[in-house]
Amino acid sequence: MIHKLTSFSTRHRWMMVVVWTLLGAALSFVGKAMMYDVTDSQSGDFLPEKYDSAVALRIAEDEFGTKPDPNALTVLVARDDGAPLTAGDQRHIARTGDLLGRERLTAPTPEPLMKDHSQTPRVAPGAVAPDRSFQLLTVSLDGNPQDPGLQDVYKEFRDTAKKEFAESDLRVGFTGGIASTVDNTDAEETTGKVVGALTTGLIVLLNILVFRSPAAAFVPLIAVALIGGVASGAVVGAAKLFGIDLDPSTPSLIGVVLLGIGIDYFLFLMFRFREQLRNHPGQDARTAAAETTRRVGGAITSAALTIVAAFATLGLASFGQFRVLGPAIAISVLVMLLASLTLMPALLAVLGRGMFWPARAWKKERTGGTAARLGHAVSNRPVRYALAGLVLLGALGAGTAGIKMSYDQQGLPETAATRTAEQISRSLPAGVSDPHSVYVRSTDDGRVTASSLTRMKRALAGTEGVGEVGRPVLSKDGTAARLDLFLKVESDTQHARDLVSGPIRDTADRTAPRGTEAYVTGTAAVFADISTAVEKDLRLVFPVAALLIAVILFLLLRSLLAPVVLMTAVGLGFVATLGASTLVFQHTLDRPGVSFTLPLVLFLFVVALGTDYNILITDRIREEMAKPVTARHAVSEAVRHTGPAVATAGIVLAGSFAGLAASPVTLELGFATGLGILLSALVLSLVLVPALAALLGRTLWWPRRSAGPRDHDAAPAGQPAPEAYVPYARYADVAPHAEHPSAR
Repeated sequence: MIHKLTSFSTRHRWMMVVVWTLLGAALSFVGKAMMYDVTDSQSGDFLPEKYDSAVALRIAEDEFGTKPDPNALTVLVARDDGAPLTAGDQRHIARTGDLLGRERLTAPTPEPLMKDHSQTPRVAPGAVAPDRSFQLLTVSLDGNPQDPGLQDVYKEFRDTAKKEFAESDLRVGFTGGIASTVDNTDAEETTGKVVGALTTGLIVLLNILVFRSPAAAFVPLIAVALIGGVASGAVVGAAKLFGIDLDPSTPSLIGVVLLGIGIDYFLFLMFRFREQLRNHPGQDARTAAAETTRRVGGAITSAALTIVAAFATLGLASFGQFRVLGPAIAISVLVMLLASLTLMPALLAVLGRGMFWPARAWKKERTGGTAARLGHAVSNRPVRYALAGLVLLGALGAGTAGIKMSYDQQGLPETAATRTAEQISRSLPAGVSDPHSVYVRSTDDGRVTASSLTRMKRALAGTEGVGEVGRPVLSKDGTAARLDLFLKVESDTQHARDLVSGPIRDTADRTAPRGTEAYVTGTAAVFADISTAVEKDLRLVFPVAALLIAVILFLLLRSLLAPVVLMTAVGLGFVATLGASTLVFQHTLDRPGVSFTLPLVLFLFVVALGTDYNILITDRIREEMAKPVTARHAVSEAVRHTGPAVATAGIVLAGSFAGLAASPVTLELGFATGLGILLSALVLSLVLVPALAALLGRTLWWPRRSAGPRDHDAAPAGQPAPEAYVPYARYADVAPHAEHPSAR
């Protein structure tokens, strides 16, 4: 299959480049235009229906016709001079709020396929501070808060409100919902551009240093950008087709993953392509590109399928954000795999030796260098290097002792929205801008009355952490009711989650009128249920993903022992990375714990992506061991040939993820994934796995027999070396040992 696909791609190389270019242009436009139509920023929508807060959300929608609004924002109105609001001020605030609620907001003309967000906002009066230092208005807009079109509409409302109130010497502040989203986006816009430029610069610089060629630096970036557009369109199309909502973080994660693995796969091909041209100076570019992809294609395919399998297991998760993230990344990686076996070989066939112009030194093979010295050292002293690697991983892994999960929104930048929220919390309950609700529903079709809820309201008002309880609101048919709660603490803290999942829910259950059931929802309630769902998902996804990766490694390596060695190594790498993250963020920076999503996302990224490098080095070790040389010599040669590719690719991929660390919101994810990939590439793939392979020798491929001399034996004097077993004969037209100096 790989042979046929590669031959077709290199034979019709120009057609392949044109097809991918057209696909990239068309699907990137579709993906950009429709991405926000298939994303949902409301975390509660991703919860399974059995959870308490999810039931409450359904009651809110079915009985009251409302859904939690991620765009609901709170507007603070106060006097410029800081004096208390007068009765006249309050009447003016009410009139201005009514005026703003009747004025239609016109969005800029949208691009084709993009939604028009022009609308009339819903404005309602809110609470007044006890000292009358300010009054609140609640405003709601329809749409995805991540959509730039809706953000433009909000900015128009914000500017209009400021102007209207300023005419009466009143100032306004905005917080919550879309106000926080816009402020955070604006605060990180410059950082994002700088990080993107630095990541691109890192990739270009590394490739220029390694290949001494501008084409080798820029062609992979252009190709990966093109492939990313195709992947984006494919993900949006799949989401539209199956009616799936994506989490807002999905597009950015897909971009980081594709940039990293796309550059990795191109590097794997370019290093082997250069080696092929050097060993066969008379070979034409098309034949060399086809031969290169046949040799490396199996490893790239297995590496990509490992990532696909790992992320596809997220489809088994109960938490919807995980369940949609996994298939989205899996689809993107499949697109990248197809491009790696078609577009990338076609580009190599088109450019040929021009890919490495104007450098000439690559035409002569280097027998020395850092990779060669490392390979020689590891293969000659495998026990020492294996122990050193295990000690390092063990020391970092010890940091997992006492690990805790945190559901707090850590690292958010200080913005106008956060300052407004702080001002509100000094005078009103901290949760006033983010209320929680208790929904009471009849279980026997009886009516729920306001008087029947008196006991519940009184009990909730006296419950720990509750600052205020609103009046009961009855549904139209009288079979359901809602009681709004304002917590004394911020809704996005662990304390709030403990209160809602503990005493508040207990009180609501205990005091619900006979014949009814009570359910609590709101930010803290939703995240309390998410924590329960995530804990269950971790226990399911980890073993299933590990099993699938092991099966893929078994099919690639055709051995029972080699997959065990690799899985053990990547498992140690995962524990070490999680331990290092815990040491930094929980123990050193004194945070409540590591982000609740970190273990699962880290497991998938480090194990799945890190396995790429282990597959590449192990595949080359097996190819070298198929030659009539000792196992330790084979390990040394494998590290010499593959070390530069693995090290460069690892640094590029780690740099791509490390860019996330520039944002306070994704600091943990960026640090942890960057460190984990560096450990996988530089410690596991270039030290630990080769050292274990040197120790085990050809036993590594047990129970499959591998011909060649035993680990420390050479062929008897006067006799030819034994014929090598060629496990990758289907990827090569010539037996590998025929090109090796020891076989001449």
